Amino acid sequence: MAMTLLSLAAFTAFYVAQMWLNLLFMVYFGLMAMQFTALIIYLWGEEKISFKPLKILYHLFCASSILVLPSFIFIFMGLISQYHVKIPESIDASNMAVEQILPGEETTIYNTGKAYIIFPKYSEIDLVCENRPSKSDKSITWCSGAAFQHTVSLSFSQINVEGDHACDGVLYESPYNKDNFAAFVFYDGTFKFEFDNQKEIMKEAAEAGGSGFMQFALIRDKEIVMNFDRPRARCYRTLAELNGNVCIIDSVNMVHFTEFMEELQRLGVTNAIYMDMGAGWNYSWYRRPSGKVNTLFGLPVPWSHNWVVFRD
Repeated sequence: MAMTLLSLAAFTAFYVAQMWLNLLFMVYFGLMAMQFTALIIYLWGEEKISFKPLKILYHLFCASSILVLPSFIFIFMGLISQYHVKIPESIDASNMAVEQILPGEETTIYNTGKAYIIFPKYSEIDLVCENRPSKSDKSITWCSGAAFQHTVSLSFSQINVEGDHACDGVLYESPYNKDNFAAFVFYDGTFKFEFDNQKEIMKEAAEAGGSGFMQFALIRDKEIVMNFDRPRARCYRTLAELNGNVCIIDSVNMVHFTEFMEELQRLGVTNAIYMDMGAGWNYSWYRRPSGKVNTLFGLPVPWSHNWVVFRD
């Protein structure tokens, strides 16, 4: 009975965390179904089972309860990874003029009460694919997920990254370009958002030895170009241009998408692209001026394979 209740709690957390991966859904739903079936047979009376294969199946279902605890732990970690950690060293910008929200000499973070505005210290911005960036790499000041992946897979292939992208001067063309994708590129020491000629700017970035990727366009020239309804609140993130500088903007708490977009407009964000924040995909961290890493969302998943990194 305890394992049945725990499996139900795990599946509920799985649903709340929006970890909607088809394979995991079938695994966790199947595990919960087996626990309920075993409980019903147990309450009915195992001794009443005369059909031997059914009795064997019942014992297998009971044995599957050993999988409930690790499943619950993994799902619970996924749930809590949806909540943004507090950033105590952030600058209170609740009453600050937007024009004063600017990068500093080191990684600088502002808190408006609704959003964290993060200006990583950088000289380069790269797209890293396949191997997750290491926190021991002291050149990295910011790391987070970047482009969508077309399928959930433990193995990596460049073709699975949605949208044309460039890594260290190498262009990878994708069959999954979308009309509402915008391109973000960095080359020759400059970043750029492109909304019309995404393929051309990505090729240009690669030829110049730069990097870039595509994501849904959120804001273009201070106008919202992406709007959708989500049934639940969650933390949101965008890679954006504010006051002429590139930054990452995270919601402080879980909010509805419209609330997040309203805050971006209030701030006067010039250009912005969407950054996926599902459980596991929201994995992100930054390096404090002291050199210590502060992890914002700490649950990496083995099927996440590309990240945007800022390097000093």
